[in-house]
Amino acid sequence: MTSKPVSEKELEFQDSYLARELFGPQEHTLELVRHKLGVDIQTRGSQLVLSSQDPESLNLACTFLIQVYEMLRQGHALYGRDVDHALKYLQQNPSGDLKSIFQEEVFAVSNKKTIAPKSLNQREYLRLIREKELVFGIGPAGTGKTYLAVAMAVMQLTRKSVRKIVLTRPALEAGEKLGFLPGDILEKITPYLRPLYDALQDMLDPKKLQEMQDTGLIEVAPLAFMRGRTLNNACIILDEAQNTTPEQMKMFLTRLGHDSTAIVTGDITQIDLPDNQKSGLIHARDILSGMEEVSFMHFGREDVIRHELVAKIIQAYEEHNPGSG
Repeated sequence: MTSKPVSEKELEFQDSYLARELFGPQEHTLELVRHKLGVDIQTRGSQLVLSSQDPESLNLACTFLIQVYEMLRQGHALYGRDVDHALKYLQQNPSGDLKSIFQEEVFAVSNKKTIAPKSLNQREYLRLIREKELVFGIGPAGTGKTYLAVAMAVMQLTRKSVRKIVLTRPALEAGEKLGFLPGDILEKITPYLRPLYDALQDMLDPKKLQEMQDTGLIEVAPLAFMRGRTLNNACIILDEAQNTTPEQMKMFLTRLGHDSTAIVTGDITQIDLPDNQKSGLIHARDILSGMEEVSFMHFGREDVIRHELVAKIIQAYEEHNPGSG
């Protein structure tokens, strides 16, 4: 059997400093391209010689390196996992433009944090949050659905688009019966709300965050505390919504007041409700999907941004237990 001929291309980058930045520390970026696309890359100063038996992979490698170099030349660097995400994006969208994902959509959440979407689904999710009154972000862990929701809420608050942020999630492990737990109310609910605090602390200076909580601009509370309230001019986020009952979900959704936005996030493959109760998230998806004011953003394992291993773990579980949720 005759092997395929090897195709070869040369790339030369005029700015040797930017070329070194493009190649990455210990040629990390080049090694990623070699590993992901099966392309051989040889370096000669600021010149690259790429070769492969697969012309499509070779062209994709060249497109990726040229686009990343151009972003560097325009002052926008990719760091850490962003490089991996950029390559994944072009693999899924060979004619795509990395700037449309990593540069044009960059926005300042606060003085401390700047954020850019890492996938087309994340970009669409942010657009929906800006335009719709109620958005559901559904998908596995690590897809950024909660983090981006909190980021948009903080940005709206700092820009005075809303007067208040309310972050909530069901304290399922406590059965929402917080009175039976030891300690004061803050000590009782903090473990269940820790992921929301983590996101806030990543975006706001500790002093500023504490001040916003003390003055009621930011409220983090268990879902049980939402009953009987109407929230006007606020951004309200319900996290871990797969662990709400249909009654709890209805209660939450009817808290929405004038000039407010609600964002509901959850993973329907991770339902922990007892006695095979139906998830309020699935119930809401079934009955609200046709409403014009409501949007559903479904994330997949291709949107996982925590670590490549997380995406592989999710895939393994899905293959072991297909159709869960």
